[in-house]
Amino acid sequence: MAEQDEPRSLDELAAEVDENGEAPSEKTSAEAAEGSDDLEILKRERDEIRDRFIRALADAENTRKRAERDRREAENYGGSKLARDLLPVHDNLRRALDAIAEDQREAQKALIEGIELTMRELLSVFKKHGIHPIDPQVGDKFDPQMHQAMFEAPVPGTKAGEIIQVAAQGFMLHDRLLRPAQVGVSSMKEG
Repeated sequence: MAEQDEPRSLDELAAEVDENGEAPSEKTSAEAAEGSDDLEILKRERDEIRDRFIRALADAENTRKRAERDRREAENYGGSKLARDLLPVHDNLRRALDAIAEDQREAQKALIEGIELTMRELLSVFKKHGIHPIDPQVGDKFDPQMHQAMFEAPVPGTKAGEIIQVAAQGFMLHDRLLRPAQVGVSSMKEG
């Protein structure tokens, strides 16, 4: 009986039993041990391939999440340089409005209204793109996360660390600091 490399069907095995009158002989123990070793090798290869496959899937999922996070950050914070460059425009419009004396308001009514409309439009665009002002008030506690101390001065009637003057508004871009508010801080000693 010749050895076959291909698996035999049940019909072929039954025909072989009928011809000889007995079942085909079992493999020798050496052949069985060799088959067992081959089976173990195949199982190890299968486990290694499964492990590599699972790691590749996890890596692909991590890459997808990272790309999604990067896309969101680019969407939210990609314009931060432009926003930072527009802040001096806001500051100059604010200074222009603050510099107008009361006696000039009636004479320059149309010009002042134009400046105010421009300021409102700029603030509307800021809000649309997630830029929000940080507007500290005199007497608020200095917060180094949101404020930049431009100077310190001992002012009677204040406590150390209180804001005594606001030089410029600060701004947030979504949840990130775009520019800290510029403030003066009291350095009055306790006691």
